[in-house]
Amino acid sequence: MWTLSFIWFLQLNFLSLGLYNTRILQHRRNPSVSRECPTGCASCSALNGCLSCRPRFFLHLELDGIRERGTCLSTCPRGYYGNRSPHINKCKRCKEECAFCFSENFCTRCHAGTFLIRGKCESSCPNGLTANAVLRECTDCPTGCRACVRRNMCVRCREGLYILHGKCHTSCPNGTEPDVQLLQCIPKINCKVGEWTEWGPCLQKVNTEGYKKGEESRTRQVLQSSGPDGHPCPHVIEVRKCAIKDTESLINEFLKLQRQ
Repeated sequence: MWTLSFIWFLQLNFLSLGLYNTRILQHRRNPSVSRECPTGCASCSALNGCLSCRPRFFLHLELDGIRERGTCLSTCPRGYYGNRSPHINKCKRCKEECAFCFSENFCTRCHAGTFLIRGKCESSCPNGLTANAVLRECTDCPTGCRACVRRNMCVRCREGLYILHGKCHTSCPNGTEPDVQLLQCIPKINCKVGEWTEWGPCLQKVNTEGYKKGEESRTRQVLQSSGPDGHPCPHVIEVRKCAIKDTESLINEFLKLQRQ
């Protein structure tokens, strides 16, 4: 009985050793097979990274020195698009003029200096469209607009029109007036004046000697001139008649001021 048990023990050891040697031999014959691949990899090697990917992942190849190294990504990086096939899903490079693309022949974002139109990047836009430097695409601007940042936001109008709140107007709305240099509707500028000064001395008119009547005046300053369509300035000088005081009265008034 003991002899039979010992024989079974030896057979199990030889079987385990045979399986171990078989795995070592398989690994030597195919070093690309690894049991510890990065996330998303179906198979990989220490030298080349991922060799194949799990479903829904894309194989992305990058140069590592003189060797290509693969990684499996759920979405392809900038400048690449995901190409699915029955055999392998791969990240393929966009055309040189595309910053982003949906497929080999359809760009979704252009490099600076070029503009997107119908999936292609062009250096200029055709008639009827404007080059939008912010979106990097040819956009259809509002009526009368020469350049816009969105379809409903104009930044420059055509000749003879004035811009206000992103729209072009043939004439400026109420409360605004046109600036012919900037081609903009700006808030209407009304005249502003300061307070009246005190009345000046009562002066006798020329060639009226012997009369006891004269004129005195007061003024106020213009603080802000009106724009072309603003309210004009009111009069800034007022004159009224006054009684001329004799010399004795003037002296008494002067002395009274001195005592104060």
